[in-house]
Amino acid sequence: MKAVIETGGKQYYVSEGTVLFIEKLDKEAGEKVTFDKVLMVDEKVGTPYLKNATVEAEVEKNGKAKKIVVFKYNPKKKYRKKQGHRQPYTKVVINSIKMG
Repeated sequence: MKAVIETGGKQYYVSEGTVLFIEKLDKEAGEKVTFDKVLMVDEKVGTPYLKNATVEAEVEKNGKAKKIVVFKYNPKKKYRKKQGHRQPYTKVVINSIKMG
């Protein structure tokens, strides 16, 4: 089975066994997560979400992505600003997709 789920303001196309890096959730490693905002399962499409459809996953770990550098400047104005950012994420593994 394949499904489209929504979490963290983004949509993901998943199947059983898929590994996802999603926006950080308040769950610890080893805990179960249930996604109920399911937009599509196989060929069935919701308006906007399907009722009675859930996707269950297990949190593998929480972490931070690689650092990116944000550099702002205005030419000829002596304005320079350098800033780093590391986006937190949660790594999950999709266990099952249930319909009905």
